[in-house]
Amino acid sequence: MDKNIGKKLDGRYEITELIGEGGMADVYKAIDVVDNKTIAVKILKKEFAESEEFLRRFRNESKAIAVLSHPNIVKIYDVGFSEKIQYIVMEYIDGITLKEYIENERVLSWKDAVHFVTQILRALQHAHERGIVHRDIKPQNIMMFTDGTIKVMDFGIAKFAREEGKTATDQAIGTVHYISPEQARGDITDAKSDLYSVGVMLYEMLTGQKPFDTDNPVSIAVMHMHNIAELPRRINPDIPVPLEEIIVHAMEKVPDDRYQTAVEMIRDIDRFKADPDVRFGYVTRTNQEPDNHTRYFTAVNEQIPEEVHQEIRRDARNEARASTGFINQRQPVQQTVAQNADNSGYINNGYTSTDIYDTYDEDYTDFDEEDTEKKSLFVPILSAVTVVVIMVAVFFIATLVKGVFSGEKQTNSSEFAMPNLVGMDYNQAHEAYPNLDIQVEATEFSELEKDKIFEQSIPEGDGVKKGEIVKVKVSLGAKTVKVPNVINYHYITAGEALRAQGLDVEYQYQTNEDFEEEIVFDTEPAALEQVAPGSTVLVYVSKGSEIEEIVMEDFVGKNIADAKVQCGIWGIGVKTEKKDSGEEEGTILKQSIEKGEKVTADSTITFTVSTGKEPEGTVDMEFIFPADSTGRFTITAYQNGVAIYQSFTLSADYSKSNVVSVTGKGTNEEVTMVLTNLSNNLTCEIGKYNMNFEEGTFSAISEDIGKAFQIVDGLVKPEEPQEPETQAQTEAPQQEPATSEEVEE
Repeated sequence: MDKNIGKKLDGRYEITELIGEGGMADVYKAIDVVDNKTIAVKILKKEFAESEEFLRRFRNESKAIAVLSHPNIVKIYDVGFSEKIQYIVMEYIDGITLKEYIENERVLSWKDAVHFVTQILRALQHAHERGIVHRDIKPQNIMMFTDGTIKVMDFGIAKFAREEGKTATDQAIGTVHYISPEQARGDITDAKSDLYSVGVMLYEMLTGQKPFDTDNPVSIAVMHMHNIAELPRRINPDIPVPLEEIIVHAMEKVPDDRYQTAVEMIRDIDRFKADPDVRFGYVTRTNQEPDNHTRYFTAVNEQIPEEVHQEIRRDARNEARASTGFINQRQPVQQTVAQNADNSGYINNGYTSTDIYDTYDEDYTDFDEEDTEKKSLFVPILSAVTVVVIMVAVFFIATLVKGVFSGEKQTNSSEFAMPNLVGMDYNQAHEAYPNLDIQVEATEFSELEKDKIFEQSIPEGDGVKKGEIVKVKVSLGAKTVKVPNVINYHYITAGEALRAQGLDVEYQYQTNEDFEEEIVFDTEPAALEQVAPGSTVLVYVSKGSEIEEIVMEDFVGKNIADAKVQCGIWGIGVKTEKKDSGEEEGTILKQSIEKGEKVTADSTITFTVSTGKEPEGTVDMEFIFPADSTGRFTITAYQNGVAIYQSFTLSADYSKSNVVSVTGKGTNEEVTMVLTNLSNNLTCEIGKYNMNFEEGTFSAISEDIGKAFQIVDGLVKPEEPQEPETQAQTEAPQQEPATSEEVEE
């Protein structure tokens, strides 16, 4: 038994079940005893808790998610980083991964694909606006609820865009099938890298295959850098042309050539949904060679930086490793491959361990330590020179300022050095320097407090004379902006208008019957209010009226899981009733809303679902014996040649109407009824019947009970007719009575 099961972390989180196990961390199902809800707890394994490298990456995930709050991003509730245990308390997700859904469906309809991708983009937009780049977007890291809601998770290698320079975290890369070209090269990545990965996922959803796929992960990385994928419509001609353009644009090799923000990609998707015939005019490149998208590169080690190359190589060996790791130029990260711990609950996040590739060790050179050491000598030398220059400059400025205030820098009795007025209150500056004629040139908003001088016409240190005019600009205080009125705007357009004013945007989606779907119906702060630049405006977006009519599909014969996802997309509630049936478990037998019937999004449909077990039941059958039947009998039921029932003794002399109760399994079963005469053991078939044991009904296929009684000799035999007496018999002579002597003789 796992030693953590049964523990109560921080006196609150009681661990009940291990649902994900891997190389560096384990995921447990747990109960929050305070809030009485199910949660997921990710615990770093003890052997890695002592490594600062692994700790840094594990904490990076909690740091990334903690600043995010969005309906399409997995929630983090708590963290615990003590000397004894490191854990993250997260939302428990009852669903499956997008990877599992794609594998089950093979090729998704464009409507479903767009529905999923739009939610992913909204989540990424939220993260990108807060300076977080996910860098490992893939179907394994996307969870689906049964209602079709998407949750983006696993920010284990996420990068904060505000981090200075190229850090060790920059070297961590995502799963090779979905990484961007810049990730493969080891370059610094930004939001555009996530959008490339989204394009790859959309490609896979609509074509049923990945754009680049071989047995060699390094070759796949090189393909992302250099090869053009086969156009999606060549694989699946049913893909709408505008969607193909969106995919191609998202997967541009050069980051500046693809979508720059998630908002841009959402906008194109919205335009396509509104007008399926729209054309964006994006260039769709093709390969010069017919099979160029599948060819291998031979000089692999010359295409990819060695540190990235080593990481990809080791990622392949540990494809199913955990997502919490760390990488620098010496320590490659483990590849994150999310795998489901079970189909209900927080998924495994790849916490399993299997070695897959071990064939990439011989052809690659080690990192050149000597070159690194030589290059690194330049940095401290340059730094030392810079420090000296700064110290000299500071000393010079200090001396100059001192001279101004002490009067030492006067060139003659009427000229002195111009003081620094910036930052001083305007009235205080007048009092401090009466020899200057300080005049206000302009008043403007600035970062300084109200009435502070933020600019002067004569630079500090220049020679000035008594009474010389100095023009200054005085602050009006921190600048405020007016919240624009974006009511009745599409939420994308509204967001652009607000950002143009220097405001941050968050969206809240609510049902509103007065506004169409995706239209803004309110903001907080309200329109026309004055707020500070950079303030966050909460934009309320309509989910549309819930009275929208939906034409019901025929789900009979389909799996209940697929039906739940589709109904979730529509917004229709689902109830299930289980019923014994010979159909495969989970197969829908009946639906309460018939195919073609129109319903609203607030409707609820009930599905009758097979348990996979044949139904059991009893069929009562009445047999009327012939009027001239006689004797004692039994009736036996045979199914597939096996006796499944035999009646007790039936007396034809006692009753001509007899009921037998046959118990069996199935809904359309052929049963043969046989009559046996107990006096002579003769048997004969009464008839064949089609029986529904679930409903307790039957119908005759063939039947002749009279013939059966005749064959088993169960009818009363008629009396034999007596022959008429002859004349001779009637006139026979009378004999003499016997004498006593004759009697004695």
